[in-house]
Amino acid sequence: MSRIGKQPIVIPAKVKVALNGQKVSVEGPKGKLNRELHRRTSLKVNGDSITVSRAGDDAEAKAMHGLSRALVNNMVKGVSEGFVKRLAIQGVGFKAAVQGKNVNLSLGYSHPLLYPIPDQIKVTVEENTKVTIEGPDKEVVGRVAAEIRSFYPPEPYKGKGVRYADEKVIRKEGKTVQ
Repeated sequence: MSRIGKQPIVIPAKVKVALNGQKVSVEGPKGKLNRELHRRTSLKVNGDSITVSRAGDDAEAKAMHGLSRALVNNMVKGVSEGFVKRLAIQGVGFKAAVQGKNVNLSLGYSHPLLYPIPDQIKVTVEENTKVTIEGPDKEVVGRVAAEIRSFYPPEPYKGKGVRYADEKVIRKEGKTVQ
C-alpha cells in the first residue's frame, strides 16, 4: 500500500468536490480546477474527506495511487489557500513590469521580452525586481515561474539573471591575471 496514497485528504469548509466518473472538479474561494484521474485509480468522497484507491497491485497501479492522491490534494489546497512562487531579478538595468495581461521583462537584450500571463494566475512586481506568481494550480504556477526564469537564468560569474527568491547561486572565480 502506498504510504502517500492511503492517507485521506481533508476537505476544508469552503471547498466543494464533485466526481463524474474519472473527472474530478474542485471549487473553492481561490478558483476552480478540473482533472481527469488515471484509469487505475478511483476516488471516494466520505463527508469531509476524500480517499483514493487503486485497482490491482501491479507497479503501474501502485505508482498511480500515490500520484493521484498528491494531485487531488494539491487541487484541494490550491483552491482553498493557493500557491505562490517568488522570483528575484539581479543585474544592472534588469527589471520587470506587469502591463495588462503580459509581463514586460528588460533583461539586457536589445528588445523587451513579453510573457503572456495565463488565466487564473496573478503576477505582481515590487521594486521592479521582485516578481510574485500566485494561483490555484501548483503545476501552472511552477511552469510560469520556470518559463520566466528561463529567459535569463542566473550566471555563475556575476550572479545576474532571474532566480527563485530562495535559490543560492554558486559563484565561480574569474580568470586571474599573471
